Amino acid sequence: MQKELKLRVVSGIVMAALALGATWAGGIAFELLSVAIAVLIYYEWSTITKLAARDFRGNALGWLSQIVIAALILFDGSQLTLLVLAGFAALAAGWVVLRAGSWWLPGGIVYAGLTGISLSAIRGDSDIGLVAMIFVFAVVWATDILAYFVGRAIGGPKLAPRISPGKTWSGSIGGAFFGVVAGVAVVASYFSLDDVRIPLLALFLSVSSQVGDLFESYIKRRFGVKDSSKLIPGHGGVMDRVDGLVFACFAALLFVLIQVMLAGGQNAPMGAILLAP
Repeated sequence: MQKELKLRVVSGIVMAALALGATWAGGIAFELLSVAIAVLIYYEWSTITKLAARDFRGNALGWLSQIVIAALILFDGSQLTLLVLAGFAALAAGWVVLRAGSWWLPGGIVYAGLTGISLSAIRGDSDIGLVAMIFVFAVVWATDILAYFVGRAIGGPKLAPRISPGKTWSGSIGGAFFGVVAGVAVVASYFSLDDVRIPLLALFLSVSSQVGDLFESYIKRRFGVKDSSKLIPGHGGVMDRVDGLVFACFAALLFVLIQVMLAGGQNAPMGAILLAP
């Protein structure tokens, strides 16, 4: 048990160092991290859902989608990347309908592809993108860590016993509270806070991260697996580590898209729109 705990701690430190180092560097370093996470998520998703065994050609389309999205993120940075992802998702949906395939195929394409797109878009190349990414990390990590400790300390009614029996309402509320505190602290260290927008945004991301955690737990329970893979020593798979982060990034991207539509289109980095007053 002690050996496993040490392995978990060392792996956690290495992962945090890589994530924060790439975030600080930005540019191609963070884009490579985003693409790597997205590709590994699709690998784990397709493995868990047995896409290769069920529908080899459909799964090949899934891999093609991730290669194209990765290339766009790394070499083009085009704002059309979301449209390309939507196109692949539509093709996959058509394939499922025509060939009686698995709906886990378009689901995996969107889940993995949108992960890479949202991560790279939040960080971008600007200084405010660095702040925005650290803000998201702070909210997600504080939510995850403090939900565990608050839940263990207080206990009480279960949050979703059929999906994740260990999670409690007290842990969820405590995690959300500390997630908001962490997010506000990050933004307040760079900008002045004169309204409730950032705390509400942090709460939205915190709740979204917890939904992401439950979503991944549902998938694993649905297919009877304990971990998404064994890629990370002591931690399981990539999906096990970034489930909350993925949904928080989705929520951040949705928030920005709504802001852009309400403003009639804004030509600004995502991080600036996310944190702008």
